[in-house]
Parts: sequence; C-alpha cells; structure tokens
Amino acid sequence: MPEEPESVPGESLPCRPLLKWAGGKSQLLGEIRARMPARYRRYIEPFVGGGALFFSLRPEGGVIADKNPELINLYQAVSRDVRGIVRHLRQYRNEEEVFYAVRLQNWQEMSPSEAAARTLFLNRTGYNGLYRVNRAGRFNVPFGRYKNPLVVDEEALEAAKTLLSGTTILCADFREVLSDIARPGDFLFLDPPYLPVSRYADFRRYTPDPFSLADHADLAEEIERLHARGCHVILTNANHPFVHEAFRAFTVEVLPTRRSISAAGKGRSGEDVVVTVRPGLPVLESRRPEEVSPQVKKFPETRWMGSKHKLLPEILGVLSRFDCETVVDLFAGSGIVGYMMKAEGWRVLSNDHMVLSSTTARALIENGTVTLPADEAKALLEPGRPVDRFVEQTFSGLYFSDEINRRIDILRANIGAIEHPVRRAIALTALARACLKKRPRGIFTYVGYRYDDGRRDLRLSFEEQFLEAVDRVNGAVFENGKDNLARHGDALTCPVPAGSSLVYIDPPYYSPLSDNSYVRRYHFVEGLARDWQGVEIEMDTVTRKFRSYPTPFSSRQGASMAFDRLFERFRASVLVVSYASNARPVLKEMVALMKKYKRHVEVVPVDYRYCFGNQGPVAGKGRNVVQEYLFVGY
Repeated sequence: MPEEPESVPGESLPCRPLLKWAGGKSQLLGEIRARMPARYRRYIEPFVGGGALFFSLRPEGGVIADKNPELINLYQAVSRDVRGIVRHLRQYRNEEEVFYAVRLQNWQEMSPSEAAARTLFLNRTGYNGLYRVNRAGRFNVPFGRYKNPLVVDEEALEAAKTLLSGTTILCADFREVLSDIARPGDFLFLDPPYLPVSRYADFRRYTPDPFSLADHADLAEEIERLHARGCHVILTNANHPFVHEAFRAFTVEVLPTRRSISAAGKGRSGEDVVVTVRPGLPVLESRRPEEVSPQVKKFPETRWMGSKHKLLPEILGVLSRFDCETVVDLFAGSGIVGYMMKAEGWRVLSNDHMVLSSTTARALIENGTVTLPADEAKALLEPGRPVDRFVEQTFSGLYFSDEINRRIDILRANIGAIEHPVRRAIALTALARACLKKRPRGIFTYVGYRYDDGRRDLRLSFEEQFLEAVDRVNGAVFENGKDNLARHGDALTCPVPAGSSLVYIDPPYYSPLSDNSYVRRYHFVEGLARDWQGVEIEMDTVTRKFRSYPTPFSSRQGASMAFDRLFERFRASVLVVSYASNARPVLKEMVALMKKYKRHVEVVPVDYRYCFGNQGPVAGKGRNVVQEYLFVGY
C-alpha cells in the first residue's frame, strides 16, 4: 500500500453538512453541545440525516447510521470516491429539464458515486433544499429555480471524506444499532423523525417508511436500556405530550427553534424538546494494571464452557483494586480464576457444586506441594485389581472405543485404591482431562466421532493423554504460603470468610437463548470424578447422562432470587460478578439487586465478545453475539 502524502486534502478543512435536511439541527448545535458529556468513549448517531452535529464535532472512530439507503450510499461513496462524485456532478446543469430527467432516474441502478452525485444535485437544486420521497421511495421535490446554487462543493466533499473514511457507516434500523453497537461510556445523539404536533408538522413524510408512535415507544425503551447500560444520550423531538411522559425520569427541556425548511415563513418557528439522559451508573474502563502471573500459563486448561481463560487480565484488573485477605471463587468451574488468584498471592477458597471442579481445585489450589510420581502414574494404567467394567458396559459405542473404555475402568479401579487424597485428586483430574482431550469438541452431548478433525489430541493414544495430563497437573502444583481450601458444595451454603474478603461470582448464565447445564455437557467426566455415586443414569437417553443437579439459575426468577440471597449472604465482602449481556437478570436489574447491599456499584465492560449457537440453524453462525460485564459492589 503506498504511503499517504504528508498533507491530505480536506484534512484541516472545517466540516459542514453535505445536505440540507428536514429536521436538521444546525440551529440547535450550541444547545446540544452544551449538554454533551465532556468525555465519552465513542460517538454514535443512528438517525444521522444531514449530520449537522456529527460534522460539527468531527468525532474520531464514530458510528453513523440511517435507515435511508440512498443517504447512506452518499456517505459511503464520499468516504471512498470524492473524485468520481465530482466528475458526475460536473455533468449536471441547473436547468428544469435536466432536474426532472435526473429525478426520474433510479439511483439503485447507478454506481455508488453516480448515485451520490444525483442525490447531491437534486438536494442543491430542488425546492427549498428539501429531501422527500413518496411511498415508492421516489424523490418528489419540485425544481427550485435557484439562479446559482453551489452544486459542486469540492472543499466540503474533501473535508467530509477525511471524516467519513474513519467512521463506521451503517444502513440499519435504530434498534440494531442501539442493541448491537452501543456500549457503556458511549455518547449517542438521537434525532428521530419527530412526533406530529400539527397536521403537517412531522418529518415522517420524508421517507417511504413512516416512523410510527410504536417506533417512538420502542425508542423510549431502548433509551431506558442505554441509561441502565451506562451510556450518555441526548434526544431531540417535538414538544409533544408523549415525549414529556416517556422521559419524565430524565431532564426534559423545551427550546424555541426556527425551521429552515417550511412552505411558508410563518411556519418556520416552533419548539423542540431536548432530553438529556445521564448514565444510570458509574462505568469504569476495563483496566490491565499488570500482566497475569507467568505461573497461570502452567494451568492444565481444557475446553470448558464459560472458562474465563481469555478474560483473566480484565478480571485481575478489577480484583487487584481491593486489599483483601481471602478471595472466594464461588463457582469455580474449570478452576482457572481461582488458580490465578492463588498465583497472585491471595488465600483462596474455591467452591463448586460439581465434584470434578472441586477435585481439580484440591489438586491445584488447596494442594501446594504434593505431586503424583511418574512411575505411579504409569502403574495406574496396568490391570491387576478387580474391574467392574462399568464404563465398558454402560457407555459402549457412545464416546470412546471399547479398548479405551476398558482402560478407563482399569484407571478407575486403581485410582480408587490410592490412599493419599491429594494424589488421588491429581489422578482423577488427569483422567478427566484425558477424556476431555480425546473427545472431539470436549463435550458429551452427542455420541459418535463425527467431529474428529484429526488434531493431535485425538491422534494421541489414551494412555499418552493420561500420562501427559499427569505431567501437566504435576507441573502446575505450587505453594503460595496461604491456607487455601477446595470445597464441594452449594454456593448458598458456602461459609462466609472471616476478615477482609472478596467474593468472585461466575454462575451459570441464564438466558432464554441458550442452555447453561454443565452436567449435560460434562456428565461423563463428572461421573468419573464421583464414580457415579449418588446419581441415577437416565438409561433411556441416547447419551446416558444423569439428571442435572438442581440449580436456581435455570430460570429468570430463580436466578434473580439466587443473586439476591448471595449478595445478602456475602454483603460484608467485596462482590465481583461476571455476567453476560444476553443473560437474565439484565444489567439494570443486576445493579438494582447489588445496590440493596452495597453502597457503591460499578459496571466494567470487558472488551471481549463471543458467539454461541449449538442447535439447529444457529449452530456455528455466531448469531448471538455477547459481551461480558463485571459488576463490582463494595
């Protein structure tokens, strides 16, 4: 790619709107700018129209959008091909016959630059500079009869190109923009088509798809969510009773304005309403005060649903703000967060209702000195003790070959005979890891081998996987000088730590869009960890799973009640909760729950998004894009 010249055309030029636009905000710029936040993360304008505020502010890395495809084509074309637009513009003459001939053309059959030139020409030479289309989307403004309109404004186009080339430009409905793009700390300027205050006073007639009262109601709901999410919002609309009622919780001001587009001069004065919405809660930047300890790289990671392996720097950035003696990992899961806490020097209490998770925590968090010697690990693979053939008979043909199933039964028998509880925990952790590694995708929700892609983990023999897992677990054992503890039990009965403490809560995320059952995914390795004691296998199911453990996080109401009980139980501790943007309770509800027990509540958005979709047409297509939040109460 060639280097850009030192001076880019338009780089230092002032920006001004390219179009004269019905409802443009040039008259209100001073009022709007006076109400804007001094600092914000990103500028977003989903009803950009003529973009008076956008061109006035010249925000870097902003997002503009509109549902009008012809308008968006103009901005996109300017960002890419100003010379082409100017070339087409120079072919037009300010004559009535030319105007109507151009008006009859279908812009969708033109190149982007030619269509953009057509839009500019009609706007500059049409009556009153008005943009208006009929129900069919056809431009229907009459010829303006101006003597010398400025049709080719190269200076404005070059300045606009510089700004627009660094801007995300979307043709999208406001709902998509607000739900998919807006993040805590963003500033959003919302200038929708106005509610009608007289027969002809609204701007709905300037698009083929009128903006209804139901759309305004949806927008009001979205603004409530933006407020709860921690965004700055300014909304403009007509002085209509609906606006005052819908936004009574926020600052609503009526300002006199003068319209620049009106059929009669006496109709050019009016009143606009400006609604100012401050963030509903303090939102912090995700911070990385230091890199995670190199010790964490030794953790024997597996593909575990909900693992926070990629989010450890962000989590540490929050945890390290607080000087606490004990950190509780209340829903330990894979154990990676508790392991990181231990590596950072805290006393760690690792808790989980799954036996496998607590077994891993015993081997790697509670334990600081004991390892399983390599010769003893190899001996565990050899037959000699009575074998019950439970896995071979119960799971034949489901997950592994009969040979591997027999080897698993031998390991079960030998591991069960280990007297040292920590070495037994290491062996069980290694056995479970070997099973997860030898299983395509690392889950047990399907039978057979259809996802075998030939990767190294699947090519290794089971014996090699087991011995490698023992070596990885042994290599991850370390002492941090603290009395760490692994616990198997319900989070709601976990002991409240004495002294200063922080409780990290990463529960199963309840969402109507996904299944949060860990047992369904990992029932086989969980069964190994508990030797299928205390559970009943559902023999009529294809996967031979056992019934999921009871959890309040299987429903929205249950999750809300569980959070309330957890926050109350650990109200004396600093609370840090990991939760997803698509989970229930929603952000606003989570903040309200935490505020019942904590004076200060903050939300830290994590700059990490993931996709899920594991059933039907959703699978693998990333339709559900989710962001992570850390709720902090102290």
